[in-house]
Amino acid sequence: MTDMGFFDAIKARQAVNLHQKGRYDEALAIYNQLYANGFVSAVYMLPYSVLLLRNGKGDEDFNKVKEVLKKAEKAPDLTPDKRQQLLMHYAVAQYKLGNLDKALNLLEAAHRKQPCGIIYGTLGFLYIQAGDADKALSYNLEALEYDDEDPVTLDNLGQVYYRLLNDKEKAKEYFLKAIEYKEGQIDTLYFLSRYDIEEGKIQDAVEKLEKALEGRFSPLNYVTKADVEQEIEKLEKA
Repeated sequence: MTDMGFFDAIKARQAVNLHQKGRYDEALAIYNQLYANGFVSAVYMLPYSVLLLRNGKGDEDFNKVKEVLKKAEKAPDLTPDKRQQLLMHYAVAQYKLGNLDKALNLLEAAHRKQPCGIIYGTLGFLYIQAGDADKALSYNLEALEYDDEDPVTLDNLGQVYYRLLNDKEKAKEYFLKAIEYKEGQIDTLYFLSRYDIEEGKIQDAVEKLEKALEGRFSPLNYVTKADVEQEIEKLEKA
């Protein structure tokens, strides 16, 4: 490794450490610098793609994610597990660019090669977005067999019943189970707030939505931060 590569590797680990501490803007600044320097390492490029996805606003941003990940494919430290992460992030970028079929194909291939929790959660959600009730239900039930305590899978099943099968009673069972394992899960709180509204418990709904706002929104959330803020404003005016 050259001296430049050595120092870039140190910077990469510093940036990842900042990222893990929630100092996202500082981490992103270093990631940008490392990428501009042409440093290729999965250590920082995968978390870099995560921040780019979270901050993405339009096609230009999500195409940048694809560009970063294509270069990361050549990283000497890209392990099989990291390759799974890379494929998932690439699929999410495709989804955000409107290429849902491509995203599904990528994740289905990754699942056939090596099923894992992160693929189950992402692919399960995208089947819901595709509107295929049968496939969404069967796949998320398979995911539940893989890990029956995964809050993402439980939320996915809640959404299948709520959004695709119009069975709100069954959906609520899964949402309540999901919130037991992850009390701040954004989409789960949003859907549970729907039940509060139907029961006239407006303040309870607002409290759930305010708690959702404390979370870290991602491209795989059913609702955006703006959606939640607007809903709170509407309820408080009612």
